Amino acid sequence: MKAYLAATAAVSLLLSTVSAFAQVAATAASTAPDLAYEAVPGFFKTPAGDTMGELQGVATNSKGNIFAFFRGPQTRLWEFAPDGKFLKEIGKGFYGFLFAHSVRVDAQDNIWTVDEGTNVITKFDPTGTKVLMVIGHRPSQADGPYATPKGPNPPDEKYTLCRPTDVAWDMQGNIFISDGYCNNRVVKYDKNGRFLAENGGAAPGKGDNQYNLPHGLQVDHAGNVYVADRGNARYVVLDNNLKWKTTYNQYGSAWSDCISEGPHQYLFVSNSNPNGNAPGSWKIGGQIYKMELDGTVIGKFGHAGKLAPGFQVVHMMDCRNPNQIIVGEIESWRMQKFVLKGSK
Repeated sequence: MKAYLAATAAVSLLLSTVSAFAQVAATAASTAPDLAYEAVPGFFKTPAGDTMGELQGVATNSKGNIFAFFRGPQTRLWEFAPDGKFLKEIGKGFYGFLFAHSVRVDAQDNIWTVDEGTNVITKFDPTGTKVLMVIGHRPSQADGPYATPKGPNPPDEKYTLCRPTDVAWDMQGNIFISDGYCNNRVVKYDKNGRFLAENGGAAPGKGDNQYNLPHGLQVDHAGNVYVADRGNARYVVLDNNLKWKTTYNQYGSAWSDCISEGPHQYLFVSNSNPNGNAPGSWKIGGQIYKMELDGTVIGKFGHAGKLAPGFQVVHMMDCRNPNQIIVGEIESWRMQKFVLKGSK
């Protein structure tokens, strides 16, 4: 019965995440210069006889280790060495894993997973062997395989999430969560997990202080929050108190964003070609854009394609090093490494 419920939950969530949003052309495409880049083929070495599934989350730590959070018969979290060799699996059989969505690593190298199926964000220690914090609540099995009913969404609550999508932190350790497929909001907690503020609400919308599936977010060193508002095809910028500042509308479908480390930070965003590959989507989607934090475009790279080094629905990126980009793709079930050459 447990296996049946898990399988039912995964199938139901998968069907409900098929893109309902049309692919949007990036108006920046005509002016953004092409960045020179090269793929590193076959970089990641998976365990013998095993493969990855849908790559939802990718992240690196300060040592250069890479984490892959992916869906399959079970949701799994793998760690790789800087040279691409497989190191270990983290959280095998963990109660907080059901339907992966994001993985991030904080300034102390703690590993955070965002699971859309269990509605929880989990903080692991840097070794991945200890659970340090859980935000959210996994629905009881008595409530069914997952608690996302059809029809109007229940009112959002301070500590109950509904299909969350991403997590990030500011320099003070405050926690920011995009929540997500149901609640259409961004939530701020302090470093101990205490609720502080939110922006948005359960009902989707396209105005200021509204979202239609906040699908990812990042925080810069100044504390500003950058939200990938996927359903509205825009990137929203909030201040540290979640007050609305501006939007970037010129980069196409807003699937994912990433901010690099270092004294000069860059923002990377993905105009991912959609699930299902609608006719014409490859011509107007698939690129990753590099920009300044103020939205000024620097350039673009990549293209849609089923074969590597093409992109087949980039779901998440890691850009800790702005000249080394790791991408995770949903529909090609792979993680790729790219090196930008001669980058600013």
